[in-house]
Amino acid sequence: MKVIITGSSGMVGKGVLLECLDNDLITQVLVVNRNTIGMDHPKLKEVLLTDFTEARSIKSHLAGYDACFYCAGISVLGLNEEQYTRITYEMTKAFADVLYELNPNLVFNYVSGTGTDETEKGGTMWARVKGKTENMVLQKGFKDAYAFRPGAIIPERGIKSRTGWYNAFYVVLRPFFSIMKKSRNITTTTKIGDAMINSLRFPMTLKHLENPQINELATKS
Repeated sequence: MKVIITGSSGMVGKGVLLECLDNDLITQVLVVNRNTIGMDHPKLKEVLLTDFTEARSIKSHLAGYDACFYCAGISVLGLNEEQYTRITYEMTKAFADVLYELNPNLVFNYVSGTGTDETEKGGTMWARVKGKTENMVLQKGFKDAYAFRPGAIIPERGIKSRTGWYNAFYVVLRPFFSIMKKSRNITTTTKIGDAMINSLRFPMTLKHLENPQINELATKS
């Protein structure tokens, strides 16, 4: 299968990318990022897109894919609702619109977050915007779609967060990782990647996947 991954320079996206490159089910990976990730691999292709609202400018590169693992995103810190909506909702919608036009039978997995508000009416701004984005993706009409809502994530395979204080936090917790991984409420970058891939093989009725469901999907075989 051929997949598109966005946000592969981030912690979650990098984890998904590494699992896709290692998995025999995935024959080709196209990464779409704002900046190059500087990786070489026989399966890997890269297209740079500075502004995802201009997704039509790379339309010629996006046809013929089976799935999109949309891992691009940004922290809400320092952003007002208009700024956060543009990056979180408008950019995702522009990308999804082009993909649906080209690949309606595609599976679209959107990385959201635990606590997201699918009613779009709650008092927390980021949760409303994420919920609006989830609803757009799930209602778009793709063959299948999922909202991944990871909470606590343990980075594996040398992956680091782009957020400095996250990395400091992980350094403190590292001695406890082996114990933490046993909890169904904590996931890893590897499990998120495996769950993304398994969503192509094992369709699920549940479309909002929190850590327990992500971990369960990751182990299906």
